[in-house]
Amino acid sequence: MSINSVPRDLDDIRAAAGLPRRPVPSAAPADPPRGPGLFAVARANGETAITNVRRLAGAERAPGSRLVLAATVLLGLLAAGLFVVTLNAQYKYVYAAKAQSVPSMIEAASLDLGMAIFTLLALGLAMAGQAARIERGLIVACAAGSAAQNYAAADVTSPRSVAAYVAPSLFLALVVDRVVAVVRRHVLGAAERSVWVTVGRAGTALAKGLGVVLLYLLRFFLAPPSTGAGLRRVVLNAAPLPAAPERPAIPVAEEALAIEPPPVTEPPELEGASKKARLAWWYRQDPDYGNRAAVAVAAKRLCGRVSLSAGTARAYLGRICDDLERESGAS
Repeated sequence: MSINSVPRDLDDIRAAAGLPRRPVPSAAPADPPRGPGLFAVARANGETAITNVRRLAGAERAPGSRLVLAATVLLGLLAAGLFVVTLNAQYKYVYAAKAQSVPSMIEAASLDLGMAIFTLLALGLAMAGQAARIERGLIVACAAGSAAQNYAAADVTSPRSVAAYVAPSLFLALVVDRVVAVVRRHVLGAAERSVWVTVGRAGTALAKGLGVVLLYLLRFFLAPPSTGAGLRRVVLNAAPLPAAPERPAIPVAEEALAIEPPPVTEPPELEGASKKARLAWWYRQDPDYGNRAAVAVAAKRLCGRVSLSAGTARAYLGRICDDLERESGAS
C-alpha cells in the first residue's frame, strides 16, 4: 500500500486530539537505512511504498558510537582495578576502628559499590538523554569518602604517600563524570555541565569565606574595640528581635481618699468645767501652743469652741503664755 494512500481520516483524528498533523512524506532516500526492518522504496511509476524485505545490513549508529562504547567498557575495567587498589587502604582504616574482619570488609567496600551503582544509574539516564546531576553528585560524594579513608591510611607526613593513596578515588570519579557527560552529549548532541563545575564553585565560595574570616580576625587583632562594635551591629541587624507584644493599658487607680484624723473632742472630765479651763485644754492641743506671737490667731481660732469672744480668749491665752515663761525661767 502506498504511503499517499493512507486515509486522511488519521489527520482529522490527530487534529481532534490536539496533535499536529502528519508531515508530508518526502521522497525516499536513495539508499535505504542500514539495519533490519521495513524500508521505504521508490517504484518505477514514482510512488513510494513500504516493503517487508529484511536487509541484514547491520545496525544504524551515530558516528562515534563504537568509541563511546569502548570508553565505557574501559571505564568498567578501570573501576575494577582501582577498586582493588583502594579497598586495601579502606579495609585497614575500618578494621583499625572495629577490629572485625567481615564487617570491616563490607563497610570498606560499601563506598566503592555505591560508586559503581550510581555510575550505572548515571550511564542509564545519560543513554536515555536525561540529566543525572544527583547521581553524579553522589558519585563525587562516594569518591570523597573513599579518598578520606585512604588519606587516614596514608602517611600524612609524606605528600607522596598522601597523593598515592588519595589520587585513585578522585581520578576514578573524574573519569566517571566525564564518561557520563560524553554519553549524554552523544545522545542529545548538546553540551552537558560537569558536576565538578559545581564542586569548583563551592570550593571557590568556601575559600572566599575563609579569606574574609581570616581578614576580620586580623582586623580584630589590630583594632579590637571598633571591630567588636561593628560585629555587634552586624549580628543585631541580621537577627532582629520580634516586636514586643502590646500590653493592655493598666487603668490608673483613683487616688486614695485622704484619711482625715478623727475629730478632736473634749475629754469627759471637762464636762461642766469653766470656759477658761476648756480654753486652756484646747490651747494645749493647738500647734501654736506657747507661741506668744501667735496668741491672737490662736485665740480667734479657738474662741468659738468655748463660746468666748476673741478678746477674752486672747487675754486668757496671754496669761497661759506668761505662766509658761515663768515656769521655763524658774527651771
